[in-house]
Amino acid sequence: MNFIEKKLFFFFAKQELEFIHKSCSTIGYRPNVFSTTLSHLIATNSAHLIIPFLPIRDRLKEKVEETFGCEYELVTEFTGLISWSRGASIGWHSDDNRPYLKQRDFTAVCYLNGYGKDFEGGLFHFQDGEPKTIAPMVGDAVIYTADGRNTHSVDEVTSGERLTLTLWFSRDSSHDEDAKLILLLKENVLHKSNNVPWSLLPLPASDNMYWFSPHQASNQDIGFDIRLGRLHALGFDVYYSRDMNFGSDLSELLMEPMQLARRDQLLDHKFVNILHSLQVAQFYFWKACKSRAFTNEVQSGKAVRLSRSQSEKIAQVNSIFLKDTKLVETVFQSADQCYFNLATFSAAITEWEDYSCKLHKEILLSLPQWRAHQAIYSVKI
Repeated sequence: MNFIEKKLFFFFAKQELEFIHKSCSTIGYRPNVFSTTLSHLIATNSAHLIIPFLPIRDRLKEKVEETFGCEYELVTEFTGLISWSRGASIGWHSDDNRPYLKQRDFTAVCYLNGYGKDFEGGLFHFQDGEPKTIAPMVGDAVIYTADGRNTHSVDEVTSGERLTLTLWFSRDSSHDEDAKLILLLKENVLHKSNNVPWSLLPLPASDNMYWFSPHQASNQDIGFDIRLGRLHALGFDVYYSRDMNFGSDLSELLMEPMQLARRDQLLDHKFVNILHSLQVAQFYFWKACKSRAFTNEVQSGKAVRLSRSQSEKIAQVNSIFLKDTKLVETVFQSADQCYFNLATFSAAITEWEDYSCKLHKEILLSLPQWRAHQAIYSVKI
């Protein structure tokens, strides 16, 4: 059996999850696929970003239990944001088609963007039953059994980035994602001080988790770092003040403090690492750029004209981590950018800190109840 639920969640939730994915994703499990998991968010000091997942996660679990008549039987086995870029596809398969996946009983796929608007290709097909073909639309969810009764495929994405929130559910409590996440949260969250922005700065994973190359080739001479790639799609370059010795290992460079440049201007704000700058930049384009949410904020934003030596350092960074800008532009379509305003961007940095602190506080207030029930869910505070 398979079912389609129309417009299962609100537009704002879609935008927030899209912001999280574009800020935090790593290379996925298939060629041309990107992934953001809840365990990865916790591991990279961004545990507070699991909060926006919870309302729609709860709703999907309830809908699956209701549809298949298995109330109180299921645990969530996996939750992830998964995007498919140009070239990604998958042939006929069921979601439990490997010995290590046999615990998966049900699947829920919630579409965060739409066919024909945000991407081309990527149509979903069931081998049997109705509907045969699904053209993903924003807010729709497809739920089905994960076994061979619902063998399915996804056409190759030909342009854009197809984004879904995907969950698998199991009757086997030993595969409960929540129990594992609660242990990670206990280790990574409880020691932090409440409402301290510095404690909420993201920590990047290893560089190989961010390296994109065609068909997942291991060759570091082609491709790009997806963090620089997403910043490039937003119109930013990355500047490091220290001199680079090309004879040394530069793998830790992206962990160092850096600044953003835009066209011929160097922005004065210093970010703790590239993941920090990416989260702020994506937050700006989500919250501030089009809505003018921060127009009443008074912030001092400064920029200076790039010197020749600074431009050369930017070019050096790009030559190492952004080897193929044409590939970047193919994989990540340039944002539909509004006019960039430096003062608004400076205000967005403060708003990003407030946003992170608010979510972190919610984690701290919810965690005792999650530990008591061994389940992660929306807690009314």
